Amino acid sequence: MQMPAALENASPVVQPFRAAYIERAQTHTSARDREEKTSAALARWRLTTFLPGLGLLVWGLTGAGLVAVTVGTVLLLAFGVLVVRHARVEERIAWLGALRTFNERAIARLDRNWDGLPAADPPPSVSLDGHPYAEDLDVFGRASLFQWLGPAATPAGSSTLARWLAAPVDPPDVVKRQDAVDDLAGRAEWREQLGAYGATAGPERPEPLHRFLAWAEARTMPLPQFAIVRGLVYAIMGSLWALIALHAAGVTPALWPIPLLAGVILSFVTASSVQHAFDAAGSGEVALRRYAPMLAHLVSPQFQAARLVALQHRLRSEKETAPRAMARLDRILGFSELRRGAALLHFPIQTLTLWDFHVLFALLRWRQSAGTHVRGWFEAAGEIDALACLAVVRHDYPAWCRPRFSADKVLSGQALAHPLIPDGRRVANNVTVGPTGTVLLITGSNMSGKSTLLRAIGLNAVLAQAGAPACAADLQMPPCDLQTSIRIQDSLERGMSYFMAALARLKGVVDAAEGRTSDRVLLYLLDEILQGTNSAERGMAVQAVARHLLDAGAVGAMTTHDLAIAGEEPLRSAAVLVHFAETVDENGAMEFDYKLRPGIATSRNALRLMQLIGIR
Repeated sequence: MQMPAALENASPVVQPFRAAYIERAQTHTSARDREEKTSAALARWRLTTFLPGLGLLVWGLTGAGLVAVTVGTVLLLAFGVLVVRHARVEERIAWLGALRTFNERAIARLDRNWDGLPAADPPPSVSLDGHPYAEDLDVFGRASLFQWLGPAATPAGSSTLARWLAAPVDPPDVVKRQDAVDDLAGRAEWREQLGAYGATAGPERPEPLHRFLAWAEARTMPLPQFAIVRGLVYAIMGSLWALIALHAAGVTPALWPIPLLAGVILSFVTASSVQHAFDAAGSGEVALRRYAPMLAHLVSPQFQAARLVALQHRLRSEKETAPRAMARLDRILGFSELRRGAALLHFPIQTLTLWDFHVLFALLRWRQSAGTHVRGWFEAAGEIDALACLAVVRHDYPAWCRPRFSADKVLSGQALAHPLIPDGRRVANNVTVGPTGTVLLITGSNMSGKSTLLRAIGLNAVLAQAGAPACAADLQMPPCDLQTSIRIQDSLERGMSYFMAALARLKGVVDAAEGRTSDRVLLYLLDEILQGTNSAERGMAVQAVARHLLDAGAVGAMTTHDLAIAGEEPLRSAAVLVHFAETVDENGAMEFDYKLRPGIATSRNALRLMQLIGIR
């Protein structure tokens, strides 16, 4: 094992990127402020044109003459133009605000300012119940890896990223993600715009989107005897307008009320089913408005990475691209809004044209041509979104390495450090875990950095197998399944004490090691095994656990305060000993440098720490 050569990642490495984010945030803020001034002026002009225009028009129509009518009409037309212009300015304000938000979050990410990043609880698609490492390594929740990498621009992107962090894939898939991340890392402005699309849409509830997907993929018709109903609609419409034309020409008497009444009856009988169909198709309306421009943004670049090219291909069907299809659906749903948005106009239009049926037929034609592709579009968009989140790390930390995978059962990290610790405080060490038949035994006094090192190893393994850069100068590792026992909690609900919870977790690690059915390596990280029991029994338990893991061919690291266990088999033969140490200055102050050293620890500090906080 190579020792020690500890390195500290200096904050100036990321300062140019931080300054760029600050500059862009300020630029977008200034532009937004200018647009807000324009918006305020347009609001005043709207008021100036509407009230006088309405007054002049009413005055003219009540006898003031053509001039008043003309001027009033011109003012109202000007008001309409101003309304359109004002809406566009407001959209521009929202867009500039979203761009600013993206850059502010990027600054918070660099600073590890967790209050500046959205909360990061795992999505419902990811279960953490009994997860082998997520809680121990702070993969989700506040100040977590998921919060630091996010937020994704879409719910699909968030779910995809969470799945990648919760479950590793094999190296060929990781390499494809790495190539995609490298491609996206150089597209800073494109990623900024993608993040802005997510910020403008705001949070989205998954239920409406799921309901929309269920409608899009359904093959049942919204009305019983649908073919008969469709035939009736066309027959009623044809006969209605033909009879109206014949009556107007004086050829026939007024027979047109007969089909008109038939249309009213048909509309009344089917109203509930038609509205249900509109609601199901429109349940993802927010998602549609969000995804149509975002999908257009996703298909716009000429990607080089094979995985990104394949994902773009999924966003294109033979007839039309995903953004065009979603924009077309949005227009159709806009027509359906006549039913609710203009109720006074809806009845006469429905009576004369059977408007709702034609909108329903258009929705069904859209579902037939595009419905089966929607889920795939959303999944492809989510994967590109998740890759863009990982690309931010590649862009902001060019010194972080692209992990390499090998068949050797050794994890070797050069200048490896904890990615969630701020740059000015993060200390890196050279670390080797493995090969089989060995265990990295980490000793040291309290607060010296043992648990942090375990989490640094684990989090970098998670990043590496998700396709992200690792917080290291170099990282080579085998494809592995991670198991940890670091943060043990008792459970009143399940009637489980701390000691039993620790035993259960250890059994899970051992069972995972002994029940291997693939050639993936089990990587375990164990912190202070069974620290809730006496030294003698703890020593025997540690040796027993170590024996099982060594015999199973697992590789990993353990921490302990109990220095005596290093002298007992099997650890005496298998342990690679490393430790952290502290220094005490002439005034009695204790300092830690968090640098890993070879050998076993030679100092303890529990009593000294008690004295420092006033307990003697």
